[in-house]
Amino acid sequence: MDSATRQQFLDDYQKIRHAEGRGSTDPAYYQALPYKDLTGRNASQWEIRGRSYQHFERHILTPAERAARRPLRILDLGAGTGWMSWRLGLRGHKAVAVDIFTDPLDGLGAAQKFPVQPEAVAAEFDQLPFADGSIDLAVYNSSIHYSSDYAKTLSEARRVLKRNGMVVILDSPCYSRQEHGQRMREERQEFFLRTHGFRSEALRSIEYLDEGTLAALSRELGITWSRSYPWYGWKWAWRPWRARLKGQRPPSQFFVLSGRFSR
Repeated sequence: MDSATRQQFLDDYQKIRHAEGRGSTDPAYYQALPYKDLTGRNASQWEIRGRSYQHFERHILTPAERAARRPLRILDLGAGTGWMSWRLGLRGHKAVAVDIFTDPLDGLGAAQKFPVQPEAVAAEFDQLPFADGSIDLAVYNSSIHYSSDYAKTLSEARRVLKRNGMVVILDSPCYSRQEHGQRMREERQEFFLRTHGFRSEALRSIEYLDEGTLAALSRELGITWSRSYPWYGWKWAWRPWRARLKGQRPPSQFFVLSGRFSR
């Protein structure tokens, strides 16, 4: 991306995130993530993130640890404050927090709030500064929906992954049909316009996944997808039924996607 586009996105993103009350001056806030939001400002979102991460640890990370029998080299892509990299470090892994947002409250600048600061690299998804075949896991941490070209983004992940490496997608919205994702995107941009005075479209992010796109990526890149479903509670499970009763578009689905490349 060119420097002007990048800066416009960062300016817009910072304004939105600060308005949403992200971050804190208290190091304890960062160390409690993702299981608890000590500020209480985004508690419901972090409850979802915490359950996703716990599911990832149990069902993807633990089996990978057992198979490797050594510390894993992991990219935490779209790392934000670096909370995931810090937690992966506590398990003995070599994790790198990667993001283009370096804000001291809600970006890589906040990584210094952890007792042991995780390695942090400011870089774009499509230009990862890592050697070919050097990474065990590439985890998109509530972030791949910021990509403007999934094939390009995942091709770069494929480049840096080892032959038996895995890509993992956490906390990105998915829809059965593309049109439902497009409606969500438009609703979201209209909300930003009303609330913040701009639509936040600098990166032209796709903002969602859909079943057709996942199938196309599988064919194009040789990805074999697996998915698993964290339990987010009954309130979350009833969302599709509530939307149907109200005549609204289907809500997004959240599940953990893991993929391996055959070539």
